[in-house]
Amino acid sequence: MESIPLVLVHGWKSHPGIWRRLIEQVRIPSEQIWLFDYSGLYESTISQIAHQLRSFLHEKRRVAGYHGPVDIVCHSMGGYVTRYYVEVLDGKKREEKVRQLIEIGVPNRGSSMAEIFNDPVHGPEVIDVLSGEFVPQKYEPEKDVNVQGLRIRSRETRELCNAGIRPDIRYRNILAANRTGDPAFFPSFNGRTWVLGHDETWRTTWLGDGVIPHYDSYLPGTEFDLVPTDPVSLQADPYQYCHIFLPKNPEVIRLIIRYITNPAAPSSERFPDHR
Repeated sequence: MESIPLVLVHGWKSHPGIWRRLIEQVRIPSEQIWLFDYSGLYESTISQIAHQLRSFLHEKRRVAGYHGPVDIVCHSMGGYVTRYYVEVLDGKKREEKVRQLIEIGVPNRGSSMAEIFNDPVHGPEVIDVLSGEFVPQKYEPEKDVNVQGLRIRSRETRELCNAGIRPDIRYRNILAANRTGDPAFFPSFNGRTWVLGHDETWRTTWLGDGVIPHYDSYLPGTEFDLVPTDPVSLQADPYQYCHIFLPKNPEVIRLIIRYITNPAAPSSERFPDHR
């Protein structure tokens, strides 16, 4: 089967280099791998970045003379931005043709982590713990427009939820969990993940990748895979399954290549249509 363009969208405070291992292994011509780089847009809103993604894809299509479908693989905030583009900005026109949207650790319902950064009780401690590892030194979330947009209570999250998913796109989610309860999975939180539950109560859970809990990724009626498939895989290097390293994780890369190569292949599981 002839390959179609592969669009790669990195996460928050990341860069396109995160996809190097995937690019080395995927059998797609380099000119058909489209790397969207928004590493210089951290003072831009979600909507502004989504508009940039639209312009990027339109230009790539113009240069390539290509008007068919693309596969999009995205990590974390990159998936949120991509969904905002295809569902909110393009949801009614559906000009952007997408065959598959493969999400890795994406906060589809808004991010508990973004929310807890702004929490007056837990925020300062969480930021202090993550300082230098996941957030910059002396991080001030109220000044981070990216994070403000990713919040569960943000206008952007409300717009996404109201827009709903597109029936012409096959959505896949790749999620990680600390299936053995190993503190080394994400040492900052002793292997657990913070989550803001439906009752507005903060708790920690093993069902997450250290940054994004499964509760945030829930997208009704869409497919998902849970990694590691075999909990024994966590014994050698549990940290490779945490949020930060998922785009470079060998098991995640194998899943992505499987779906790009065989788009008809089913994912392991499916989220219920209604919560």
